[in-house]
Amino acid sequence: MGKSLFIAEKPSVAKEFAKILKVNSSLRDGYIENEQYVITWCVGHLVTMSYPEVYDENLKRWSLDTLPFLPTEYKYEVISNVQKQFDTVKNLLTRDDVDTIYVCTDSGREGEYIYRLVDSMANVKGKNKKRVWIDSQTEEEILRGIKEAKDLSEYDALADSAYLRAKEDYLIGINFSRLLSLLYSKGVAVFSKEERVVIAIGRVMTCVLGMVVDREREIRNFVKTNFYKLNCNLEGNVVGEWKAVEGTSYFASPLLYNETGFKKKEEAENLASLLRENEKAIVSEIKKKQQKENAPLLFNLAELQNECSKRFKISPAETLNVVQTLYEKKLVTYPRTDARVLSTAIAKEIKKNLNGLAVKCPEENIRKFTSNIAERKYSTDLTKSKYVDDSKITDHYAIIPTGQGYENYASLKELEKSIYNVITLRFLAIFYPPAVFNKIALTLKIGDEYFFANTKTCKEVGYLEVAKANYDSENKEESLENLKKGQELKIENIEVKEGETTPPSRYTTGTMILAMENAGKLIEDEELRAQIKGAGIGTSATRAEIIKKLERNSYIICNSKTQVITPSFKGELIYETVKDAMPDMLNPELTASWEKGLSMVANKEIKAEIFMEKLENYIKSKTKKAIEKRPYINPPKMFKDVPMVKN
Repeated sequence: MGKSLFIAEKPSVAKEFAKILKVNSSLRDGYIENEQYVITWCVGHLVTMSYPEVYDENLKRWSLDTLPFLPTEYKYEVISNVQKQFDTVKNLLTRDDVDTIYVCTDSGREGEYIYRLVDSMANVKGKNKKRVWIDSQTEEEILRGIKEAKDLSEYDALADSAYLRAKEDYLIGINFSRLLSLLYSKGVAVFSKEERVVIAIGRVMTCVLGMVVDREREIRNFVKTNFYKLNCNLEGNVVGEWKAVEGTSYFASPLLYNETGFKKKEEAENLASLLRENEKAIVSEIKKKQQKENAPLLFNLAELQNECSKRFKISPAETLNVVQTLYEKKLVTYPRTDARVLSTAIAKEIKKNLNGLAVKCPEENIRKFTSNIAERKYSTDLTKSKYVDDSKITDHYAIIPTGQGYENYASLKELEKSIYNVITLRFLAIFYPPAVFNKIALTLKIGDEYFFANTKTCKEVGYLEVAKANYDSENKEESLENLKKGQELKIENIEVKEGETTPPSRYTTGTMILAMENAGKLIEDEELRAQIKGAGIGTSATRAEIIKKLERNSYIICNSKTQVITPSFKGELIYETVKDAMPDMLNPELTASWEKGLSMVANKEIKAEIFMEKLENYIKSKTKKAIEKRPYINPPKMFKDVPMVKN
């Protein structure tokens, strides 16, 4: 009987497999081995796609005559600085005494691609190939993954989508970067005051640049509008806000900015003066209701990146690096996930996670909150809750603590501990009861006009005990609770307050990740985000890198202190060239549709050949139209919306 070879994506993961499989032999040059097992690793990507000049040395020179470049057979090569490790892996994969290969690269599209390229380049044949698919680095999960490993061929559709994603990015990057550079670079160079400009285009990158520039121009072109509101201050600290409702004299009046305010101060003052002639307001209606608020859904990577951007002012890439470290130290589950819910299978065994947190977690507050769940007899059966939904999970469930790995906790940096706490508290909150609020809506009548007041009083803290540890349950805003319909309240003052419209906020690195996840829409409501299905722009594994690449190219500027994103002067010039040549490349919905197509290939809903045919036709069409338009380009006119001051 031959040996089993385990191939991981990183050395640290390979060592964890070696530890669990009790391969105690000393580390060799790129692998570990005993009488039964051989364990080796990639170092990220070992193989990459070849540049066009490898196909034909004449393609090294950029020319419109050689576009579009659409090879019939793609060429790949070993990355030069990892050639040694590739040779080691190749020799191990093709050894005669190895009969079974366990693929243990990260459980996702990119991990699949990393191994498949190595397998193809090494020409591995005649071996039994198994895929280890795991959700955490714990011993229990790794052993389960090995035991339940499926034949690698069952992941062929995922591999197809991985190859297609790489080809799509390659073809769009190569063709459109060359095309727009040849057509537009001179104009861009003049305005950017550079000798030579290469216009870098990317399927996702260019779309994200468009989102940043569009938002900046909304802000730049925003015209502030002042408006004037009326408030009434009544006895008992009751404050009401005027509103022009149907049946009153100002309803739908052209004097109004909206139903709650006037365009001109004098009109608001006229009404205020008239209302001041009244001494009392009448409570014309009281509506009381109780509202329950459940804990938010669990973190996926995008939600966590946004949360960490807000809390710690760190970039999405930094968040991913931290949570990847937590994953590799067995503290949390797989980070590159789009799901915000758990699977039914993991929900049935969730007590293991809770027990680990309650007994072993070094953080006192986490142990306390976990113990409360048992002591107060909160239900741990999530199977019929909104936090469990198999239909909303593709590769992996939400990011949660494993309740293990605490032997590594002391070595964590403070930021790593903080992010672990954020993940864990979000997880624990779902076991707590909902927060309960009393809501009161009050309608007040003064003369013939109406004012409105609302209050929301927390009666039961529920999950907020965990989610907002400093939440003040003693809500002091109870002034409306004892009022009755028909009651009269003395008017202490009626005042006019000035307000002004505000422009939309700039994206931060965190809100940009959310907007990418939701196909260009910045949806801040958690429940609404959870309802939206379908592919976004990029994937959880790639979004942070897209933002970094735009910054490296000097197309955007990310403020390291605030994480606010603005376009650079050069970025706006690039935006204009794309807008002139192929504006749909700036369309988030189009970009998302390509990602959806890749998902359909992975799910065996369409053939890879159909996707590839559509991609090639798209590139041919865009190339042809851009070249035909070239004689009519007028750079000064084209760049009219770009402020001629470098930021």
